Amino acid sequence: MKILLTAVNAKYIHSNLAVYSLRACAKKRGLSVDVREFTVNQPAGHVLEEIYLEQPEILCFSCYIWNITYIEGLIRDLARLLPQTPIWLGGPEVSFETENFLLSHPEVTGVMVGEGEETFCELMSFYEHPEGKNLEDIRGLVFRRQEFAAETAAGDGMAEKEMTGKEMTGKGTDIRAGRELVRTGEREPMAMDDIPFPYEDLEHFSNRIIYYESSRGCPFSCSYCLSSVDKCLRFRSTDLVKRELQFFIDHRVPQVKFVDRTFNCNHRHAMEIWRFIRERDRGVTNFHFEISADLLTEEELAFLGTLRPGLVQLEIGVQSVNERTIAQIHRHMDLTRVKAACAQIRRGRNIHQHLDLIAGLPEEDFESFHRSFNEIYELRPDQLQLGFLKVLKGSYIYENRKSYDLLSGSLPPYEVLSTRWLSYREVIRLKQVEEMVEVYYNSGQFPASMELLERASEDAFLLYDAMGDFYRERGYFDMSHSRARRCEILLEFASSRQFAGVCRRRPEEEILRQTLTFDIYSRENAKARPSFALGPPPSRELRRKWEERGKSRHLEWFTREFWRFLETFGGLEEAVWQDRPGAWALFDYDSRDPLNRRARVTPLKGEPGSAPDGCGSGTD
Repeated sequence: MKILLTAVNAKYIHSNLAVYSLRACAKKRGLSVDVREFTVNQPAGHVLEEIYLEQPEILCFSCYIWNITYIEGLIRDLARLLPQTPIWLGGPEVSFETENFLLSHPEVTGVMVGEGEETFCELMSFYEHPEGKNLEDIRGLVFRRQEFAAETAAGDGMAEKEMTGKEMTGKGTDIRAGRELVRTGEREPMAMDDIPFPYEDLEHFSNRIIYYESSRGCPFSCSYCLSSVDKCLRFRSTDLVKRELQFFIDHRVPQVKFVDRTFNCNHRHAMEIWRFIRERDRGVTNFHFEISADLLTEEELAFLGTLRPGLVQLEIGVQSVNERTIAQIHRHMDLTRVKAACAQIRRGRNIHQHLDLIAGLPEEDFESFHRSFNEIYELRPDQLQLGFLKVLKGSYIYENRKSYDLLSGSLPPYEVLSTRWLSYREVIRLKQVEEMVEVYYNSGQFPASMELLERASEDAFLLYDAMGDFYRERGYFDMSHSRARRCEILLEFASSRQFAGVCRRRPEEEILRQTLTFDIYSRENAKARPSFALGPPPSRELRRKWEERGKSRHLEWFTREFWRFLETFGGLEEAVWQDRPGAWALFDYDSRDPLNRRARVTPLKGEPGSAPDGCGSGTD
């Protein structure tokens, strides 16, 4: 029997842990299962062709907020092209209000609800050997009774009728008025060690992120998150985890991303794994963990400071600094400890930190979010993710959305539109801030230039807000821009009325032109010299002298004022430009920072300090 598990990912670089875990469990039971992965960026017609040519006898899809709309379109056509093929869905996007979903999607045979490994294996075994078996005996299913499935296939259709809460939440077998749908009993959580390792073959994972779980469930009950629904926190034994991580290290996998909801909630478990990856590190694999910073102990913080730069990256969900908001979302967080831990990690300069904020939470108005942004921005994470509340079916915040006057998008990803505290116009402004933070901060392409503008501004949030207003006024959100063009736009912004409204003093254009040039060459040895560069390139003799020592190098001259600024920003060891109008900078692309991939920059002491023709004088 041809069983096809289908994943539709957000990007090619992502992989779908769920389908590979299901396949591994099926293989352990002697079942043969094929897997196909696609992305939402591929033409739906092409994906339809590929699935049809597989000629599956059973077709299963893994459903999330980023792919459910795409999958709905596919299954409508697949049900007509493959009328004899049962179509089963699973995943968080169909595990809540499942009966309503099935009533509005008659082409779907049924849904696997909740944890899927055991349910999937029993369901596939039923299809392989149905003799003497009954679907109603398989826990974790909501499905259409056979006689109604036959009616649907014949084209009679089904009434799309809302089910009451009582009908939808019953335990055991739940048949609406004895008619279309059956909900079987809940599936008990399985032991983590019973889940087979899903990555015995890495052939299909070249240049892709590997996802891995060492625990399921979450000790917290955040009202916006579906992880809080799973109250059973379970861990995979560390001996088993170590063997599997060694497999990734041996195969030189670039990145392993743990999907554990709060990796460090168990101190012993976390430390044992962190010690192992330090001991076995070969300088290639990076491990990503989602943690709670306020749970980090002094021992853990000290240990993290000993890791190779780039071995580990940490994602830390702060969400808000508003105490009323934190209480409303049922989150427990010691903000003082969070800030102290993040600051200590940053001082170590060896771990990439990714901090999260969520806009649209209860009790958080525009000014409150303004404060949250600035307080977290001051921690200077490598990335600051400004996300927007997604009102997920099954979450506490979804069930209580009316009490918050919460409006969200009617289609996935169900993002917040407005709340009692935040208008839609303010959401639009925050969307603009988000885009500016992504382009000018999270990209890591403009660090010196943004530092210069931030120092001249009243605060960081107002700066990005003004940039968003400038982009919208000029129509720049509707265009695509090269990196060099983004630099030119920043120069335009620095002389705009929007920047004038938030700055205490305007930085000199000559310094900003130099920071932009510095930012360009810190990332790449640009083939085309930037139009805003302060002066001509170095002489042929000077280039020959330094480039013969290494091919991946670039020379650029900067004024004394720029070097003074850079000293306060980048921590240069000595002021080589003292009593000189400026100095040459050597950008070495063979020696990059392992966290931000910027080239090593060295001011040249032994070269003439006079300004090349066309450069600023550098005098006070």
